[in-house]
Amino acid sequence: MIVTPLDSAELDSKEQYIFYHKMVDFALKELIVGVQRQGLCSPKEVIFFKQYCDLLLYSIEAMRIKYMYDEEDNMKIDLTDSGFPNYLEFRYLFNDLALRKEYIGKLPPIESLKTEFLDTLLRRKQMVNKRKLFQASSIVYYSSVQKQFIFNRFIQGKIVKAPDNMKYDWLVSWSFYDVSHNRPFICFMYFDYDGSNAEKYKTKIYQALKQAADREMPLDAMAYAIDRKLIDVFPKKIKRIDLGPLHNVFAKDENEKTHAVLEGIAKKQISLESFAFSLRIDEVSSGSEFIEGSFFNKQKLQKWGNTIREDYIFAPHRIIQMLYSKTPELMNKLAKPPIELADLKIDKFE
Repeated sequence: MIVTPLDSAELDSKEQYIFYHKMVDFALKELIVGVQRQGLCSPKEVIFFKQYCDLLLYSIEAMRIKYMYDEEDNMKIDLTDSGFPNYLEFRYLFNDLALRKEYIGKLPPIESLKTEFLDTLLRRKQMVNKRKLFQASSIVYYSSVQKQFIFNRFIQGKIVKAPDNMKYDWLVSWSFYDVSHNRPFICFMYFDYDGSNAEKYKTKIYQALKQAADREMPLDAMAYAIDRKLIDVFPKKIKRIDLGPLHNVFAKDENEKTHAVLEGIAKKQISLESFAFSLRIDEVSSGSEFIEGSFFNKQKLQKWGNTIREDYIFAPHRIIQMLYSKTPELMNKLAKPPIELADLKIDKFE
């Protein structure tokens, strides 16, 4: 699927950038705590889950700095059942930072801007114009944002020993931003290795994951594709977390929960800051093994069981009540009762 800016809603004011960033920052941090408290991830998985969410938050903060005073371009929020920035925004960050030196060379020196700001504010008692503010924010953006912390289309985690209570030897994580959904996914694979140290085989493992598991697809198909590519690796369990949609005032998708939130805001039944976070966890495990291939070219492969799918909703108490009222059939299909998060209060935009 080709994603274009036409699939997006634009943030077009300083207040909207501040509001959106505070909401996403708050919602994601609350989500991390909720996932941990509910035991949806193991302690080791939670560590990786938080790291990937931190990269996402860092990227959105970089977008806020980039666009807040830009009068020509606006940050775009996805319309296709997401609530997150359009994937193209992440690509723009990479493109900008690749030309960091060239852009910084076109900006005025920091000291001259400081002097001009002080003169405007203290001596002339005037507001600094937006063009100068944009230059200042651009200096901050190009001098402080680090390319390695931007959420990429595919992010590879390290191979580590699986927890002692697991019956598998190794654990590897990765994350990707699916272009068709404009949402981040976080994945974990537990596996055994026909050798003494899976670290020595890591290049092949990383390559197989990037080729076979960089987009949303049926989980058993992903598991089989990974298994076929790695002769000496025996995947045993794969877990995938679908992060979102984030239902909020900026979203304009066809999701029933989003419509319920938007309707509640429009009727002033809930506050403008109201949000709900959908989260889906898919798991598939190997029940047994089989041999495939000819006598001289055999490979041991896994027989994958049925994919277990569980849906969750994270939201403040008032939003949970409203969702039960407006979408009871969806709420009754959740793997657990809705998980309560704290209320978000935004009083000032600064």
